Amino acid sequence: MNIPNDPAMLLGFVNLKLRDFYKSLDEMCDDMSLDRKDIEEKLATIGYEYNESTNSFV
Repeated sequence: MNIPNDPAMLLGFVNLKLRDFYKSLDEMCDDMSLDRKDIEEKLATIGYEYNESTNSFV
């Protein structure tokens, strides 16, 4: 799966997918064959972390 490399673009992409298609970050990563740790580390560089209760990066 080709996902955005830029952290800001990745943030929008991931939050859209989580909001519209997936119940959790793990579900999205499993379905799209993505590395959860890589996504979390990249989004942490711009100050975002995954919030399970909202199922989004905030």
